[in-house]
Amino acid sequence: MSDGLLLGIDVGTSNCKAAVVDAAGAELAHGSTPTPWQRVPTGAEIEPDALLAAAAEAAREALARAPEGRIVGIGVTSMGETGVLLDAGGAPVAPAIAWYDARGAAEAQAIADELGTDTFVEQTGLPPSPLCSLAKLRWLAANVPAARAGRRWLNVGEWVVRGLGGTDVSELSLASRTGLLDLAARAPYSRALDWAGLPDDLLGEIVVAGTPAGTCDAAALPGAEGAVLTVAGHDHPCAAVGVGVVAPGDVLDSCGTAEALIRVAAPLAAEDVRRCVASGITVGWHLADGRQALLASLWSGLALREVLEALGADREAIGSQALAVTEAIAPLDLELHSLDRPVLDLPDAPPGVVWRAAIDACEAEMASLLDRMAAITGPHRRVLVTGGWSRDEAVMQSKRALGAVEAPPVTEAGARGAALIAGVAAGVFAGIDDLPPIPAPVPARRS
Repeated sequence: MSDGLLLGIDVGTSNCKAAVVDAAGAELAHGSTPTPWQRVPTGAEIEPDALLAAAAEAAREALARAPEGRIVGIGVTSMGETGVLLDAGGAPVAPAIAWYDARGAAEAQAIADELGTDTFVEQTGLPPSPLCSLAKLRWLAANVPAARAGRRWLNVGEWVVRGLGGTDVSELSLASRTGLLDLAARAPYSRALDWAGLPDDLLGEIVVAGTPAGTCDAAALPGAEGAVLTVAGHDHPCAAVGVGVVAPGDVLDSCGTAEALIRVAAPLAAEDVRRCVASGITVGWHLADGRQALLASLWSGLALREVLEALGADREAIGSQALAVTEAIAPLDLELHSLDRPVLDLPDAPPGVVWRAAIDACEAEMASLLDRMAAITGPHRRVLVTGGWSRDEAVMQSKRALGAVEAPPVTEAGARGAALIAGVAAGVFAGIDDLPPIPAPVPARRS
């Protein structure tokens, strides 16, 4: 299969993206389509079939742009927490609720009160919050009568694999975001399932990313029939794999609207799991078997966009001004941890200086999170940066001031990572530690 092509699908919050990758690790073609959320007062939701259709559309676009070749493997990575609840016949019983939707706040408090915060943290690596799937599932049972017939939970990536012809599985890194998984046992968290009135077998077979999960059928994705399917895990650690962040001590800084810091670690003891969560860091399983992923996030991209809009400035022009700043002011006081957005109070200073202060505020908080991770797991080896803001030189200048960072030449880290993990499932690569490096960019030809 060494001459075959690999397809990676990344089902993200803003867009569904896809990439066709060859066995040398080169990205050959891409596709993208918006994720078609329906806005609701609490946030957003989406019909499961519409979500599947968007993922397939991005994949078809990438396939149409790809060179000739047989697709031998398809990997699907996705956002965490959001998923699809199915009845005994495999039909969805409710819309998929966006991970950031406010529904489940009362249920999260009940998790803390009735399961116990300390117990829940130690068992799951997560704080009791509306983000985890458990809170949303309890909300659905209380508010959507049809949801009470739910018998199977599939995270988004697992739902898409099923829709392409695959089998039901529960991939470890995605299961780690649900509150339904006993982290240490790598098994369903029975007490939580019972608390929510859910069956013990709500999750599919628990597997690691790269485990084959059936093959693609022609009706679901013409041109890729017969390709081995796999769930490529949670999008943040999958993007980390896409840029080579797989060894303990490696860190990925994925900076989009929400900025995520992902550090690969050896499995943590229960005491260290509690310390992480108390420091604003969650703990889950990484895509590489036997490794864990420490995850912390900020709304830094959202905050920067708000500052940019308030300044009414062109991003490229104000970035040039920020690069020229020789005497910076104190970092701005920005809301980086909540979607409750306060009114901005910007200082009376030149726009480039204000922009530099906004960037510095985000980077100071990222540095603090890195330090908190290091206090528990030791110094990091390296930091790699991806995402839309990594292409902003003013942002990268501030990041470099905090320590050595690299911005690898990858177009779509999540989709590339998913494609490479598909290569593991298809037998192209022996494992995640044996993936090809990022090919060097081809220099532009002179006329």
